[in-house]
Amino acid sequence: MFLNCHSYHSLRYGTISIDDLVQQAVDFNTKALALTDINTVTGIYDFYKLCQHHNIKPIVGVDIRVQSELYYICLAKNQKSIGEINRLLTDYNCDDISIPKTNPKFENTFVIYPLENIPNQLLEHEFIGIRPEELNHLIKPDLKILIDKMVILQSVTFKTKQEYNLHKILRAIDNNTLISKMADEDYCRKTETFINKKELLDRYLHYPQIIQNTANIINQCSFDFNFETPKNKQYFTDSRETDFKLLTRLAYEGLELKYGKDRAEAKARVEKELKVIEFLKFSAYFLITWDIVQYSNTMGFMHVGRGSGANSIVSYCLGITDICPLELDLYFERFLNLNRKTPPDFDLDWSWQNRDAILEYIFTKYGKEHVAFCGTNVEFKYRSIFREVGKAFGLPKEELDVLATKPITEHDDNSIFKLVHQYGKLLEKFPNQRSMHSCGILISEEPITNFTALEMPPKGFPIVQFDMHTAEDIGFEKFDILSQRGLGTIKDTVELLEKKKGIIIDIKDTTLSKNEAKCNDYLSIGKTIGCFYVESPAMRGLLRRLKCGDYKTLVAASSIIRPGVAQSGMMKEYIFRHNNPTKFEYFHQVFKDELGETYGIMVYQEDVIKIALHFGGLSAPDGDVLRRAMSGKGRSLSALQKVKDHFFESCKELGHPEQLSMEVYRQIESFAGYSFCKAHSASYAVESYQSLYLKVYYPIEFMVCAINNGGGFYRTEVYIHEAKMSGATINNPCINLSEYQTTVYGTDVYLGLMHIEKIEGKISQMIPEERQNNGEYTSLENFIKRIPIGIETLQILIFIGAFRFTGKQKHKLLIEARFLFGNDQSAFRHPTLLDEPQKEYKLPTIIRNKFEDAFDEIEILGFPVSFSPFDLLQTKYRGTVMAKDLVKHHKKQIKMLAYLISRKHVPTKRGAMFFGTWIDTEGEYFDTAHFPNCLAEYPFQGGGCYLLLGTVEVDFHFPTLTIHKMAKMPFIPDPRYSMDKEKSLETARSLHEDISMTERKPYPQEQEINLPRHKMKL
Repeated sequence: MFLNCHSYHSLRYGTISIDDLVQQAVDFNTKALALTDINTVTGIYDFYKLCQHHNIKPIVGVDIRVQSELYYICLAKNQKSIGEINRLLTDYNCDDISIPKTNPKFENTFVIYPLENIPNQLLEHEFIGIRPEELNHLIKPDLKILIDKMVILQSVTFKTKQEYNLHKILRAIDNNTLISKMADEDYCRKTETFINKKELLDRYLHYPQIIQNTANIINQCSFDFNFETPKNKQYFTDSRETDFKLLTRLAYEGLELKYGKDRAEAKARVEKELKVIEFLKFSAYFLITWDIVQYSNTMGFMHVGRGSGANSIVSYCLGITDICPLELDLYFERFLNLNRKTPPDFDLDWSWQNRDAILEYIFTKYGKEHVAFCGTNVEFKYRSIFREVGKAFGLPKEELDVLATKPITEHDDNSIFKLVHQYGKLLEKFPNQRSMHSCGILISEEPITNFTALEMPPKGFPIVQFDMHTAEDIGFEKFDILSQRGLGTIKDTVELLEKKKGIIIDIKDTTLSKNEAKCNDYLSIGKTIGCFYVESPAMRGLLRRLKCGDYKTLVAASSIIRPGVAQSGMMKEYIFRHNNPTKFEYFHQVFKDELGETYGIMVYQEDVIKIALHFGGLSAPDGDVLRRAMSGKGRSLSALQKVKDHFFESCKELGHPEQLSMEVYRQIESFAGYSFCKAHSASYAVESYQSLYLKVYYPIEFMVCAINNGGGFYRTEVYIHEAKMSGATINNPCINLSEYQTTVYGTDVYLGLMHIEKIEGKISQMIPEERQNNGEYTSLENFIKRIPIGIETLQILIFIGAFRFTGKQKHKLLIEARFLFGNDQSAFRHPTLLDEPQKEYKLPTIIRNKFEDAFDEIEILGFPVSFSPFDLLQTKYRGTVMAKDLVKHHKKQIKMLAYLISRKHVPTKRGAMFFGTWIDTEGEYFDTAHFPNCLAEYPFQGGGCYLLLGTVEVDFHFPTLTIHKMAKMPFIPDPRYSMDKEKSLETARSLHEDISMTERKPYPQEQEINLPRHKMKL
C-alpha cells in the first residue's frame, strides 16, 4: 500500500537509507513496497536485492518533479517500463526536452497523479493518488466521479520527528536559504511516514474501490532483474566466433612482432590466455580496448596501458600495454582467471590534452545510446556539513568559518552550535549530489537507458545515475579512460625536439630508456624533478635510499612507496634488506626462490599468488581468490574460508609443519591488504624512464614542456628553477618572443604569456597570434593599435618587461602609454592606413634600483626571475654546509640558509609534524624534518628563505636535516615603495610555498613490522 517511498537518493529531500527503508517495511510486516525516488533510479537495484532477501515484493519507479512540483509518480509494470521512465528523464536532463505535465507517452508504466495535477483525460494506465488526509475532499462531485480511478497515496520520506527536521534542513540547503524563510509547501507533508497497514486501510474503509485499485496495481507491477547476465557490449564484430578469430589473429601478429618466430615460452603463454579469454567470453572486451588504442595511434597520441591488464601477454601483443609479463614474471591469473565472472578492467592513460578526443571517438563509434560515464555519489563531508547546516540556521560567515575549520572541541557551547552538531552528525554519509566518475566508462549492448536515466554534468559527457559498484553488481564493467600530465610532457618534448632541433626520438622504444646508464645514475641520486611519479620528495628520498639503478628496482620502488605498503612497514624492511642482503635469512626456501627479487617480502599482489601457489600448492586462480578477498575486493567470506581450508590441507599434504604453514598464512594475510599490483608499478616505471630519458639528454626542452603541461608535484617556479639548473637562461615574457606557452630558442627560455595571471587568457593568446599573422610589434603604439587592451593590462605587460625590446625604461613606457590612451583609458586604437610618426617626449633618465624588476616579477608571476630569492636577502650569510655535502655530516649539527619549496604535514600522536623540501644557495635540493616540539617554538611563516639549525641524519645514503631552530630571513625593503615602510614589506610576504596534507599514521618502527629475518626453527 506504500506506492511512493523516498530514500536519501532523493537528494536533499529524503532522509532514509535504502537499508532503513526496507527494514521499516519488515518491521511493519509490509509485503510489497515501492521505491520512487525523485527523478532518479539510483537506488532501485540495491532496493530490489534487499526486498528479495526479506521476501518483500519490490516495486520500482520514479517520483517525477519539475522545479520541486510533483507532476506524477511512475511505477514500473515490467523491465521495459524502467526504460520508458529513464528515457523521459534523460530527454529532460540531457536534451532539455520538457517533461509533459500530464499523459506522458508510456506503454508499460502506471502513472499516479496527485490531486493538484489531475489531467483532463485519464488514460487506462493512469490513476489519481488520494492521501488519507485528503479523503474529505471526495464529497466534491468532480472528485467523487473519479473514485474508481483512485489509489491509496501514503508517501514515505522520513521516520521520526527529528528526521522531519533534518528534511527541512536539507530543503533549505537545496534552496540555498534559511529554514526560517522556507514555506510549508517547500517541505513534504508531516504525515509522510510508515504507518500500520491495518490503520492505513481502516482510513479507506468506506472506499473499497480505492483499496482494490491499489491492490491491482501492486499485483500487476513486476520488476524482475537478472544480475547475472553481462550488460556490456557483447561483440566487437558480429558474433562471438568472429571476435575470437580476430583476437587470435591480432595476438599472433603481435607475438611475432614482439618476440620473433621462435619464442616458445611466449607462444605457450598466448595460447593459454586465449583459451581463458574465449571460455569467459571476453574477446569483445579486449577488442574494444584494442580498437580505442588503434585510434589513438592513428592520431599520434601516446597512451599507457596499466593496472592488472599489463599481466596479460595478449594485451601486450595487441599494443594495449607496454609491459612484457615474461620479463617481470607477471601472473595472468592476477588479471583474469576462471574464477572471475565479470570482465577485467583495463586502465588506459592519455595526456590531459588528448583524453577528450578519445572520449569523443568512443561516444561517436558506439553511439550515445550505448555509452555513458559511471556516476558517483558525492557525500556530505565533515567540513561542508557544518557549513551547510550552519548556513541553513542563519549563522554569520565568521561562525561558519569556525565550524568548518576548527575541531569540534573548539566550537562554542551555545544552543545553535549544538543543533548544527546534532543534525550535521545525521548527515554523515548522506549523498549530497551526483557527479561524474573520474574515468569509468560503460559501453552497453542494449540502450543504456534500459537500466538508468542519464544526467549531463558540466563536463559535457552523460553519466548514469549509479556508481561503479552498482554498475559491476548489475553486470557492467567499466573501461577506465584516464588522463595525466606526464604523458603530455613526454609527447610535447618529443615534438619540440623535432621542431626546434630536427631530432626524432622513438620514445615508445622502451629499451631506449631502461638500459641507459646515465638515466640510472640520475635515478640513484634522485635527480628526477619533473619526471612522472618519481619526482616527489618522498620518492626521491626512496630512490636515494635504494641507490636505485635499474628498472626492476624502480618497479619495486613504485610499489613500496604506496601508502598501504609503506604503512605496513614493508617499505622500511625492503630498504634494510636491499642495503644489507647478507644480514637476513629467507624465511623459507620458497620465499628465496619466488621472492628473491624482493628479498622475501611480498611487495606485490602477484607475490601473494606466488606463495599460495608454490608454498601452499594452490592453483593460481585460487591464489587470486585469496588475494582479492584479503584486499577487500572479495565478496564472499565463504569462498575465502574454502580457499583457506584448502591452503592448510595442501600444506599438510606437502609435508609443511602446521606452525610453519600458520606463519606463512599470517604473512599472506598481513601483506595482501597492503600490496600493490606489480604490473601497475611496471607501467608507471616505464613512463618514469621515458620522462627521465628526456630529462637526462634534453633537459631544457623537457623542463619547458613540463612547465607547459602544468608541471606535476611542484609549482611552476620549481620547474623554472630546474630549467635554470640545466643551463637555461630564463627570460621574462616578451610580446615579440614569447608564445602563449613557455618556449625555447637554443638555451634561452621565454616564459609564456599564460603565466601572467592578471591578463585575460584570450589576450594572452591573441598577442602571439596577431604577431604571427602580421609581423612583430614595432613599438608600444603599434602594439595597442593591434591588440584590444586596456591601460591596466598594458601596465602589467610593461612592469613585467614585455616591451624591453624598445630599449626604453619602464617609467618612460608608462608615461607614453598614458599619452597614447589619453582620457579614454580602455580605448582600442584601430590601425590606420598611414601611421603618423609618434611624438617623442624627452623624459629624464631615472636611476632605478637593480632589484625593482625582481619585486615586479614576484608581484606579477609569483617568483623572481632576474634574481634569485637569496639575492634579495638583507643578510650576506649563506650557511656553513651545502646540500651536496650533507652526507658527510651524519649526526653533526649544522647551519643552512635555504629557500622553501614545499612541506608535507603528517599528524602524529604528539601533534603535527612536517617534512620540508628546500633549495640551498647553489640551487640543490635537500629535505628537513620538523617535529611537534620544535614547530611549537619555531613554526613555518610562509614562503621565503630561512636560516636552519639542525642535526644531519643519514638514512641509507639519504640525508635529512632534523630541525632544532629556524627563522625566516627578511628581504630587503621593496625599493618601489621606499617611502612607505609597510608597503615595502608586502611583496616579500606573497612568496609561495606548496603544502600537502596527509592523514596517514606515522610509519612503524622496526619492532612493529613483525616480519622475521630468520628461518623458523621447528
